[in-house]
Amino acid sequence: MPVDSFQDRSHAGRLLAEKLAHYAGRKDVCVLALPRGGVAVGFEIAQALRLKLDVFVVRKLGVPGQEELAMGAVASGNVRVLQQNLIQTLGITPDIVEAVTEREIAELQRRELAYRGTRSAPEVDGRNVILVDDGLATGSTMHAAVEALRKLRPAAIVMAVPVGAPEICEQFKDKVDEVVCLKMPEDLDGVGLWYEDFRQLSDDDVRELLRRAVHFRPTGSNLPGRAAVEI
Repeated sequence: MPVDSFQDRSHAGRLLAEKLAHYAGRKDVCVLALPRGGVAVGFEIAQALRLKLDVFVVRKLGVPGQEELAMGAVASGNVRVLQQNLIQTLGITPDIVEAVTEREIAELQRRELAYRGTRSAPEVDGRNVILVDDGLATGSTMHAAVEALRKLRPAAIVMAVPVGAPEICEQFKDKVDEVVCLKMPEDLDGVGLWYEDFRQLSDDDVRELLRRAVHFRPTGSNLPGRAAVEI
């Protein structure tokens, strides 16, 4: 384990919050965390900066038989992104795309219900979004999250992670408005190696963090509330 590793996700979140202090208390900023691990990091950022916290659930649409290869993604806010070039190149039929989409939407809805209950999806139209995960190895889930989030028309996307592979972090500089990554080791080897405590969070852990975060309130007055967007 590296000597400069994080104690745990909470420690990493507090350090990230220091780098994001200029967003503190702003009503036009929210924190969206990728469950499950990203929620523990995002909680500390939202708490330190008095920002709203919510989850942004993303499910990759894997190519049948090559599930790690994403032909698209579905995400919170009823958003679907498809990689049409890949779909055409591989000759994937519309029926297959729809079948995979239906399955992953069902899982996404199950997770959103588990995490958020009956609360509506986060409203991001015209707002600055701090998109958080606990680390970037391949970056595939974060790529899907960014593409899906763009469909909801945020004013800006700030990607914030404690640790990431340098080449992966570099890729996001052209995809988001700001990249905040505390450590970019050449020999990443795995996100978990950079935490002394990298225990997995349960759904109950995520629910508890979101419940506690309800009390975080921005103090500024940057933007009025906006109507929810339909995609």
